[in-house]
Amino acid sequence: MSGAPGRPAVTTLTDPAADAAIIAACLILGLPTIRTQAGALADAAARERLTHKAYLAEVLAAECDDRDARRRLRRVKEAKFPRPKRLEDFDATAIKDLPPATLAHLATGAWIDAGEPLVLLGDSGTGKTHLLIALGTAAAEQGRRVRYVTTAALVNELLEAEDAHRVPKFLNGALKHRVIVLDELGFIPFSTTGAHLIFQFCSALYQRAALVITTNLRFADWTQVFGDERLTAALLDRLTHKAHILEFAGAESYRFRERMQREAHNESRRADG
Repeated sequence: MSGAPGRPAVTTLTDPAADAAIIAACLILGLPTIRTQAGALADAAARERLTHKAYLAEVLAAECDDRDARRRLRRVKEAKFPRPKRLEDFDATAIKDLPPATLAHLATGAWIDAGEPLVLLGDSGTGKTHLLIALGTAAAEQGRRVRYVTTAALVNELLEAEDAHRVPKFLNGALKHRVIVLDELGFIPFSTTGAHLIFQFCSALYQRAALVITTNLRFADWTQVFGDERLTAALLDRLTHKAHILEFAGAESYRFRERMQREAHNESRRADG
């Protein structure tokens, strides 16, 4: 029926017709949560004697909450982490003298918004990649665009972009992310071109996006992979400016401890059985 001028039209519908209209409208508007939960929320609203406005607020809040949850999951998936790792599963004792407040601060992601780098130094197997992925996951779940990539893979991508004369386009694409998670720097030496491209990449991100790096090399040894002292010094100047640096030096192998803990747990279960 037509409403009076200035007043919304109201149509009397049976419950089945109303259900069908809700489904149709939600499909058109892209509201999957309201489509599936409107009936249950309506029943709850009737029991609680909510007003029409309160019911509308409830269904809209449910849609917003579910949409936010889907966005968080999508951000984590888009980051392309090699495996799931979370902060609550990280053993902070892997980093000597790490104040709980420091880890808590990193978990908030405030350093990301400030464009501050994070460098994790230490031997292989000491938990660097676990923490790197866990912090990246936390950042993605907070709604930030994150990308994980190994250093070797990034160099290959940059070399391909160089061959196709599209390095500027590649760098602009990288800057769409708030965080670039760069794993395993130092495992493979770079060619001269690769070293210069990595320098160009890091320079482009400087103070515009947060760069997170894991490496098994001390800063003094980075020339081994970059091959050029002046370029290495210039890169370190950018990466260490306002950087958060966590050192895993001397830590027992994280993977070794995890394996020993699993074996001890299995042995305990066999003994109990």
